[in-house]
This record gives sequence, structure tokens and C-alpha cells, in this order.
Amino acid sequence: MTSTEQTSRQPGADLDPANPFAAPWALPYGLPDFAAIREEHYEPAALAGMAAHRAEVEAIATNPEPPTVENTLEALERSGSLLDRVLTAFHSVLSADSTPGLEDIQERLAPLLAAHEDAVDLDARLYTRVKALADAADTGTLTLEPDTAYLLRRRVTRFERSGIALPEQEQARLRELNARLTTLQASFGRKLLAGANEAGVLVTDETQLAGLSADARAGARAAAQARGQEGWLLEMQLFTHQNVLASLEDADLRERVQAASMARGATGGDTDTREVLLEIVRLRAERARLLGYEHHAAYVAADTTAGSAEAVAEMLGRLAPAAVANARREAEALAAVDGAPSGGVRAADWSFLSEKVRKERFDLDDAALRPYLELERVVHDGVLRAARLLFGLSFTERTDLAGYHPDVRVFEVFDAPEPGEPDTGLGLFLGDWYTRESKRGGAWMNSLVRQNALLGERPVVINNLNIVKPPAGEPTLLVWDEVTTLFHEFGHALHGLLSDVRYPSQSGTAVPRDFVEYPSQVNEMWAWEPQVLAAFAVHHETGEPMPARWVETMLASRTWGEGFATTEYLAAALLDQAWHRLTPEQVPASADDVLSFEATALADAGVDLAAVPPRYRTTYFNHIFGGGYSAGYYSYIWSEVLDADTVEWYRENGGLTRENGETFRRRLLARGGSQDPLASFEDLRGRAADIAPLLARRGLA
Repeated sequence: MTSTEQTSRQPGADLDPANPFAAPWALPYGLPDFAAIREEHYEPAALAGMAAHRAEVEAIATNPEPPTVENTLEALERSGSLLDRVLTAFHSVLSADSTPGLEDIQERLAPLLAAHEDAVDLDARLYTRVKALADAADTGTLTLEPDTAYLLRRRVTRFERSGIALPEQEQARLRELNARLTTLQASFGRKLLAGANEAGVLVTDETQLAGLSADARAGARAAAQARGQEGWLLEMQLFTHQNVLASLEDADLRERVQAASMARGATGGDTDTREVLLEIVRLRAERARLLGYEHHAAYVAADTTAGSAEAVAEMLGRLAPAAVANARREAEALAAVDGAPSGGVRAADWSFLSEKVRKERFDLDDAALRPYLELERVVHDGVLRAARLLFGLSFTERTDLAGYHPDVRVFEVFDAPEPGEPDTGLGLFLGDWYTRESKRGGAWMNSLVRQNALLGERPVVINNLNIVKPPAGEPTLLVWDEVTTLFHEFGHALHGLLSDVRYPSQSGTAVPRDFVEYPSQVNEMWAWEPQVLAAFAVHHETGEPMPARWVETMLASRTWGEGFATTEYLAAALLDQAWHRLTPEQVPASADDVLSFEATALADAGVDLAAVPPRYRTTYFNHIFGGGYSAGYYSYIWSEVLDADTVEWYRENGGLTRENGETFRRRLLARGGSQDPLASFEDLRGRAADIAPLLARRGLA
């Protein structure tokens, strides 16, 4: 069969028509029909999707016509629609409502998907066609629109960074490395999820829970019952610091929770991640060398806005000493608090003592705030209200549409591009806010459908958090960190929803890793905006607004705790860099050496404070060993330079106004990855970024 005959068939024609992936989704905006999808549908659909994609790519590669934008670049953008439908649904469910069956499917598919991706990225025929277009553009014989020119440059870069210029023998080794790494990263995530569930601390004596709020106790009780246990189960969040430590009065229980958190992945048995992560580091180092880079950190940084691992090291090195000095000053203040241990402040005590300082200095604590931070109110009158005031968006819950789990809420998003214009359907937003045993830790956004004009698709995006679910009928009360996380993740959602690009690969959050956190971090500012805060910070029973003096105190207390927060973050970012600056020969040989390497790396970087452990220790650092942030965890603070400067821009121009929202939308959010992202920032700001606002915000000036 010729390639032309292959592509004239419907992609995925070999897939059983009864499989719900066999045809494009008929639901609004292309929302996957999760109610129809069963576990056994994913694998055959993925295999059919890969076969269809290979046929489409083969037709492009063997096209006898000279390469054009339409028959090469746009054809590549159009290809793989079936595979994309399958994988977006599969990975969304796998991360948020996993089962052993889904994990087994992931393990089988991972090496096949890696090989499939390599088959495209290492296809010399495709590269020849794309490079011919790039050469024609460079010589001026081909004139391109700016977004197409940028797409072409990125395509060439992707081919070259994938190893297209390597000899065949080295390409074969590269394929082996990519397949093995994909399998290992899936294994790390699987072990981590199982380990997090094992690490939960069961309390059988309720008196030990003194200080924990009634609704938090109820959530812990429900968590224990869900696992068939008697008592109260304190479940683990992904990061080292656990929110319950701020409330628990029992010092021994605090230490149990802290120890359980920090031991994850290093306790032996099936959930130990050390052997897996060492192999990941070793193979990444080998791959970087094969591609001509000194180490994996250099390989990653070369394709980011940072540009080099040295630039990353310079920024982290500049911030670390000031952050640590700030943390030491905070530790001195904590040591003077009544009830502080005589031997020095422990990591387990930090949050509890910090809350006491907040009460003494600022007459404020999380327990007092929580009744004013009810989830529904924060979402509707905070997060979504800010989006309406800034961008003219409105939201209608669609109870007729289902997500992949009963907890998932679906909202239709409407857009009024200019004041006074009628609303038009923009896309869908899915909210999945509660923790469960089947969900990985942390908070994240992903896209089920990417906005693009080429295929006429409108966006469908998901936000995931891990808020403890209260018993049925009880309100969901939040701590302030959870409020800012809601705003943060919705900033990612806005990046996807407000995308206005031509090509799918440039949609929304398809920007360098060290830029992607920038819009989401900007969106956190609206949690503090007086008119937004006044709307959502209302007592869930009485309807009374949060006392004005508390709001003023919250604003005054924003820099308290920044020493701890910045140091724990920088420790994790520096740890990430340390692992990924190794050559293959330098990677520790034994799992027993993992924690000693970690200790040495933290000491060498000057961030080895026992009372301020890294936000993620090596053995449960899912961002870098199970996710896409390897050698890129620095991105959050790199993006925060842009974020803090943009907050200043908003303030200089009048703050929360539709005019400012439209400017931010059109000059930055809408452009996605259709141009150099720093050009988008400079178009907004009128200059390059200034680090001074970040230093002031973090108390490091």
C-alpha cells in the first residue's frame, strides 16, 4: 500500500469502531467522553494512534512535491490527532485517578511511545524537508509570517536537539536511552504514589490531635475510614513540609509526621525510589554527552530563556546566601517563642512556632482564617471573579458534562472580547480540587484540547489540586497557601484558555519551562487584591467579611516566613542542578549513597539547614524524576523575576482593570509559544526584566 493510499484512509481506521476513541469526540469543545471510556480502550487506541501517525508522517516524508509550509510544516501540525486524543485523556486520568491497570498500561506503552517519538524526530527525510524551508527563509527566497517563521526555527531546533546529526549507531543508542528513561520515569511516579499512601501517619489517640481544627480532624477520620483503618489518617502531601505541622500541638506527633514525610522513597522495599532515580540520572548524563553537551543541565538550559546552566547557577548562587541569612534570622525569632525546644528549632517545629510568631506579631493564624476561606466562595468570588474583572470572562457550570471522576467539575467559559460585546463560547474549564489515594501529589494544569486556528479547536483545560475532602455536607475550608495555589493553577488555565494562535504546537503553555510558570505566578497577585479578597474572604456560616484588621495584618505579614520559603525552594532547585550536572562516571553507584550525595550537595551550595529541609528531597522529587522539570526546577524563581516585575507594571498602570487585563492578554497570554517569550514580556513591559521587585518581595533586597 502506498503512503498516499494510507493517508487517504481515516486515521486509526484499524481501530474497533466500538472503541470510543475511534472517532473525534462529539461532546462540546471536543471534551473526551469519559463516561464511555474504559480502561481496556486506551492501549488499542494508542497503538492505532501511533500507526495512524506513522502513516501520516510517511506521507509527508515521501511527498514528491518540493517542501512547502502547507505540505510539510502544517501537515506535521495536523498529524497525530488520534494519538493526541488518546494520550491527553490517558495521562489526565493516570495522574488524577490512577489504578493498577492504568499503571500497567503506562508501563507497556512508555517504551513504545518513546520509540515512536524518536522515529519522527530522527527521520532524516523530514529533517531534509524542514531544513530546506529554513534555508529558503534564511536566504530570503521564502517569506513567512512571524509565527510560521518561529515555528520553523523551533522545528529545526527540535530535530537537531533530538540527535538527527548523529551517526546511525549513536542514534540507535539514543533510542535505547529514551525508551529506558520513559519507563524509569513512569516507575518512579508509580513507586512515589504507593510510597505516599504508605507514609500516611495513623493516629489512634485523638488527644494527640490537639490544635488540629474540627474539619481537618473530620477529613483525617474520613481518610482512615476510606482505607479501612480505625483512627485518624494524616495523609502526605507531595512536598516535605506538611500543612498539619502548623497546627499540631503534640511535638512527638509533629516529629512522626516530619520523619514520615522525609523518609519517603528511602525505606527499602517496593516503594524505594533510589535505584530508579540513580539510573535516570546516569542515563540522562549519557544522553547529554551523546548529544554533545557537558551534562544534562547544560542540555536542558540551552533550550530555555536562561540559555545556559551557568546563567542558572549564577542566579541561584546570588539568591542563596541572602535567603539563608533570612532563614537564620527567622530561626532566631522562633527559638525565642514559648515552647521552643531547648536544643534548637527542628524542621518538625518550624511551622508550629512560626504560627505562634504570626499570632504574637500580627495577631493572626491559619486556624482563625480558615472559616473565611471556603472553597466554593474562593473559586467563584475569588478566582473566577478576578478573571471576569480582568478579561471579561464568565463561567457557567455544566452539570450535564462529566469528567473522569465524580469530583471533577466542568465549567463552560464565555468571552466578551470588548466591553459591551456579546459573550461567545471560549472553551471548557475542569476543576478537580480534592486529594484521593489514586491521585499523585501536588497541583497542576494540563490541556485536553489545545486552542489553535489551524484545526479550529477551542481549549479544554484542567486544574488539579490536593485539598483534603471533608465529610459529606461539610464545608471545605482552606489555608491561605491553598488559596494562592488555586489562583496559581488558574493562571496556567488562563494561559491555555486565552491562547490565540494558529498552530497547535504553539498553544497556550507551549513555552520554555522557565517561562511557563510566569503567567501563573502573576495570577497569584489577585488573591491579595482588596476588591477580590473582600468578595471571597467571608465567614462560611455568618456571612461576615474577614475583619479589616486581619486583612491589613495579612498584607503586613507577607514577608514573614520568606526566609524559610525561599531557602527550602532554593535547596530543591540546587539539588536538582547538582544531580543533573554529573557526568555518567560521577553518578553514585549505590542506592546507599543517594542521601549522602544530597547532604554534600546542599552543604556545598550553602543551604544545608537542618531546620529547613529542601522542599523536595531527592527520593520524592517527582518534578525532576517523574515529571518534566529535570534540571528545570529553577524555573519557578526564574519566572518569578518576570512575575514580580509584571506586578509592578499592573500597579503602575492602575491595577485590576479591564484595560490592563486586555493588554496582558493580547501581548502575552494570547501569544503562547508563537514567538520568543521574552519578546512577549518586553512588548508588555517595554524593557527587559528587572530583578529588584523579586528581591523586595522575598525580603532579600
